[in-house]
Amino acid sequence: MSVHLGLIGFGAIAQGLMYVLAETPEGLPARLTVLVRSGKVEATRVEAVALIAGRANVSITDDLAIMLAASPDVIMECAGHSAVGMFGADVLSAGVDFIAASIGAFSEEGLLERLQSAAQQSGAQLTLPAGAIGGIDALAAARLSGITEVIYTGRKPPHAWAGSPAEDAVDLASLTEANIFFEGSARDAARQYPKNANVAATLALAGVGFDATQVRLIADPTVTANTHAFSVRSGAVDFEMTLVGKPSKLNPKTSQSTVLSLARALRNRSAAIII
Repeated sequence: MSVHLGLIGFGAIAQGLMYVLAETPEGLPARLTVLVRSGKVEATRVEAVALIAGRANVSITDDLAIMLAASPDVIMECAGHSAVGMFGADVLSAGVDFIAASIGAFSEEGLLERLQSAAQQSGAQLTLPAGAIGGIDALAAARLSGITEVIYTGRKPPHAWAGSPAEDAVDLASLTEANIFFEGSARDAARQYPKNANVAATLALAGVGFDATQVRLIADPTVTANTHAFSVRSGAVDFEMTLVGKPSKLNPKTSQSTVLSLARALRNRSAAIII
């Protein structure tokens, strides 16, 4: 792939992306510049060289200015919510396109507007991939007709909610049936459950916004996979969709479809046909 890709972060999502791209006809990016935390440069260099095995020119840095000076064609965030706020506006202000994986970050008041302003002033583009959810094309189109309701339900096995505020709402270890432990807006869901909020945030941005999008989160001991379901009522179309996610081989907490969605977003930048 004749593109210079900048990656922010080199964890399971970024490495999974490299595995996926390596199996496509276009192959890996011709050049890769990776931004990581201070102190992680050399360890990341070893990981990247081992993974890419000489199939791309790789540079590792802990300085955004060095990454931007290398003139990447596009920079993709794969490092979590804080990275979007920390780097997004600077990347876009430099005139470099920015692809954000951690869409839940935009629940922060004013962040989307700040990045939008930076993109408009420089002419760069901010891309928000669908990630682990589907039907975003239908939802975004329906918005033009007026949407009256979007309800999202996230259902996961109890252990998948470990380490989140769900532990304070319910005894996850003793559940014998499904338990709805959160009902509220997509904004509140994204803030309280940042590691599980990207889907709700994506639906909110494509549809009626963070405050009008309704969210239910469920711990269900009868399921073994993460399930995303949502319903839409609009002037043009009413529809429902359910997706059962399969985990990434590199990190079971990451959906494989998220990695594939990022690969698609990157490939569409140079594809002759986009669908």
